[in-house]
Amino acid sequence: MEMQNDFDRLLFFEHARRSAEVTYTKNPLDTENLTRWGGALLELSTFQSVEESKSMIKDAISKLDEALSIDPKKHDALWCMGNAQTSYAFLTPDKDEAKGYFDSAYTFFLQAVEEDPGNELYQKSLEVATKAPELHSEVHKQGFGQQAMGAGAGGGGPSTSSASSVKGPKAQKSSDLKYDIFGWVILAVSIVAWVGFAKSSAPSPPQR
Repeated sequence: MEMQNDFDRLLFFEHARRSAEVTYTKNPLDTENLTRWGGALLELSTFQSVEESKSMIKDAISKLDEALSIDPKKHDALWCMGNAQTSYAFLTPDKDEAKGYFDSAYTFFLQAVEEDPGNELYQKSLEVATKAPELHSEVHKQGFGQQAMGAGAGGGGPSTSSASSVKGPKAQKSSDLKYDIFGWVILAVSIVAWVGFAKSSAPSPPQR
């Protein structure tokens, strides 16, 4: 059943991406469309290999940059950009390089909260973002980085299962890490919530 859900999710976001491309040719200044496009690419990146995923996240960042160049205060684009920066950071093994992306993500989350202070998802994203560098170190130290890296972009399942499978003398620390990753998965849930309004304005996927 989970595989079917993943396949349906893949189909939905691929359809959203293609729809966004068509809309872009008609109106390249549509910030809603650019944000949906970036979000769709971010979700699709969770189905790719590491290098392909990084390339797709870069494309997502490019689309979100376009949206924010038109409307710098568009809070959903700011928040989505924070997720994109976070996802790229987790795909980056080098701690110092990853920190730059984490810092950028925090800034975007903070701006999103400032633009929409009552949004609990944005607030939670900002809160969890402060733990991201430490989580990155633990993720790569434990050797399950590639599974957990997708959590910021919607790949929550693998990260939680990977964390729960860690054995050895650091069981307590690993258990704590599991809950930290679970907190990060909240961002994945918020991606799904964000998709709610995107779905309402996107055509339905073709019948299979």
